Amino acid sequence: MEDSDGSWGSDPDVQPMDAAVDAEEDSETVKTTCISQMEGKDFIMESSIFTCLKKYFQAGGMPERVVELLSDNYTAVAQTVNLLAEWLIMCGLAPTEVQDLVEDHLKDLLLKHFDPKKADTIFTEQGETPSWLESMIAHQKWRQLFYKLAEEYPDCLMLNFTIKLISDAGYQAEITNVSTACTQIEVFSRVLRTSLATILEDGGEEALNRHIPEFAKMVCHAEHTYLYTQVVMAVLAQEKRGGSVVRRISQEVQKYARQRGHDVTHITLALSGASSHPRARQGIMAMLSKGQLNPGDVTTLHKLYSSDDPPPVALLRNPLFLELFVESLFTSKGPKINPDHKHKYIYLLAYAASVNEKWHKGERRTILRDELIQTSQAIDKVHHLVCGGQGQMELLSEIGTLYHCIRYPVVATGVLRWIDQTVSDPTYFEKQMDHTPLHLTLLDEIVSCHQLIHQDALRLLIRLFEQPFPELDTLVQLELKKTVLDRMVHLMSRGCVLPVVSYIRECTDKQDTDVSLIRHFVMEVVDIICPPYTSDFVHMFLPIIENDSITSSLRNDDGNDPVSDFIVHCKTNFIMVT
Repeated sequence: MEDSDGSWGSDPDVQPMDAAVDAEEDSETVKTTCISQMEGKDFIMESSIFTCLKKYFQAGGMPERVVELLSDNYTAVAQTVNLLAEWLIMCGLAPTEVQDLVEDHLKDLLLKHFDPKKADTIFTEQGETPSWLESMIAHQKWRQLFYKLAEEYPDCLMLNFTIKLISDAGYQAEITNVSTACTQIEVFSRVLRTSLATILEDGGEEALNRHIPEFAKMVCHAEHTYLYTQVVMAVLAQEKRGGSVVRRISQEVQKYARQRGHDVTHITLALSGASSHPRARQGIMAMLSKGQLNPGDVTTLHKLYSSDDPPPVALLRNPLFLELFVESLFTSKGPKINPDHKHKYIYLLAYAASVNEKWHKGERRTILRDELIQTSQAIDKVHHLVCGGQGQMELLSEIGTLYHCIRYPVVATGVLRWIDQTVSDPTYFEKQMDHTPLHLTLLDEIVSCHQLIHQDALRLLIRLFEQPFPELDTLVQLELKKTVLDRMVHLMSRGCVLPVVSYIRECTDKQDTDVSLIRHFVMEVVDIICPPYTSDFVHMFLPIIENDSITSSLRNDDGNDPVSDFIVHCKTNFIMVT
C-alpha cells in the first residue's frame, strides 16, 4: 500500500504546508485589493463598502487599519453639498431652486466624465438591476440624462438596458429621438405605437407638421426601422377609422426619406401591391428613380390604365410621382411635353386624382370613373391657359374658366405651382399695374375652395413677404407687402388662423418688420373678427395688439375703438399668463 501511495507522487508532509502558503497568499491579495479600494476618496459613501469590509475581515484584516483608511480619505463631498444647499435655503432661495442647481451641476459632471466601460463593468458585476438605477429612471431629469448619454454612447450595454427599463416603465413617448431605441425591436415597437397614437389623437394639419419631423427622423434611423414602420402603417391604412391619416403619415415619412437621399421607391411600390403588376411597377420605378417623366413609360402606363382591367389606382398615387405630373403639366420645369403625348399625361393625372375603387377582402369589385372625363377636361383647359404663353389680357378674359376649373383639387394644386413659379420671377411685380395682381387673385380663389392647400399657400405668401425686391421703390415695396398681408388675412378668414397669426407674432418679436405693416395687419384683422375667441388665438394675438408702437395710433382716448374693445374683452374673459 505504501508503494501504491508512492506511485501517485504524493507527500503527506508537504501538501498541507503548500495549501497554507496558497491560502495566505490569497488572503494577502484580497487585503491588498480591499485596501486599494478603501484608499479612494469618500469610499465610505460607496454602495460596495459593506461587501469590501466583509472580504477584508474574512481575509484577516485589522479593524484599526479600516478606520484609518476610511477616515483619512473621507472628504465629505456629498455632506458638503448638503451643507451648502442648506445655507442657500437659509439665504432665501427656494428648496426646489437649490435642488435644480445641484442636480443640473451633477448632470453636467456625469456628461463630462461618463465612462461607458466602467458603467458596463459596474452593471455586469452586480448581476442584477441596481436599485439606484430604478430610482433614477423614476425622475424625468435623470431620464433625460440617460437619453443624452445613449445618443453619445450607443454601444454601451448599461445604457441600452436602461433605455429598455425606461420603455418598460411606460415612458416610451419620451424616447422617440433616441437612436439606441431603434436597435431594440421591443422598445422601438412601443415608441412607434405611442408616436402614432399621439399624432392621430392630436389630429389636424398643425399637429401633423409639429410631430412629423421628429417621427420621420426616428423611422428613418435605419433601413430596417423604415421598412418595419411602413409595413405597420400599410396595414393600419386599410382600417376605415384613421386609415387615411395613417396613409398621409406614411407618405410624409417617404418624402422625408427621399429628401435625405434614400431611394425607398422599391419599398413603397412593394407595399402598394405593385408586384402583381410588373409592367406598371417597372415604369413607375424607372421614372421615380430618375425624378423625371418620359414618353415611353407614360405610354405604357396610359395603355395599362385605359384597359378594362387596369392596375390599382394606388400605384399612381405616390405623392412624388404625382408631383412630376403636376410640374410637367402646369410649370416649365422638366422636359417639354410632346403634343402627341400630352393627352396621356393628362389622362394619368386625372385618373389618379378622380378614380375611386371599391375593394372587399383584397378583391376589387368596382372602378368608379364618373369624374374622370370632367377632370381631364379641366386639366387640359388650364394647361393650355397657363403653359400656352397667354398674356395678362388673355388670362383675364378666361378668368371664369380658371375659377371653374380651380374647383378641382388637382387643378388647384397645379395652378398654385404655376403661381409660385410666376411670382418668383424677380421682374414679375415690376410689370404689374393692378393693386392686386391676377395671380394673387387666383390664389385667393384657391384658398377659398381648398382647405388642404392652405399651408402651401401660406408658405408662398411668407416667401413673397420676406422677399426684398430691391428693384422696386420703397413705397411700392410697402404697398406690395400690404397686398401680401391682405392675402394672409383672407387666408385667416378661411380657417387658417393660428399659423398666420403665429408668423406675424414672430415678425413682431424679431423686430425686423416695418411697424406700419404689422399695424396694417392688425387693422385688417380687427375688422373681420368678433367673439368668441379661442384661448390660443388670444394668447397669440393679444401681445401684438397691446404693443403701443404698433397700435397706439389706432386707439382713442375714450377707449371706443376696435383695438381697445378687443383688449378689454380679452382681459375680462381670459386669464393672461405673463
